[in-house]
Amino acid sequence: MCLEKALQHGSSDAGTLRIEPDVVGTIAGLAACEVPGVTGMSGVSLVEMLRKSNLSKGVKVTVGEREAAVDVYVILDYGVKIPEVALRVQENVRNAIETMTGLAVVEVNVHVQSVAVQETAPTSRVEAVT
Repeated sequence: MCLEKALQHGSSDAGTLRIEPDVVGTIAGLAACEVPGVTGMSGVSLVEMLRKSNLSKGVKVTVGEREAAVDVYVILDYGVKIPEVALRVQENVRNAIETMTGLAVVEVNVHVQSVAVQETAPTSRVEAVT
């Protein structure tokens, strides 16, 4: 069996290939966080985001033999255009999963759980004393 055909079917003469849902979830989580305007994944603490641990949190994946369906739960920056960011998340997640796993992504559902307001540094205020 040629390599291309084996990859499509997830098996070859040497054995089978099975990609666990956690692997697909990690790929989806990282791809979603790469999109500008995404603050993070829902349910992931800032420490986990900085350590890049628990990357499949905020992602729900259903993986079949050749297809995957993904739900991502994101927190967006306040002020972004939500439909545009959500579309970019869908595209980035789909491309990352299809490129890295060979699975066909049938749907990427984006759930915007919250918006995060960036804290600004307090402005110093100088008052004239008379």
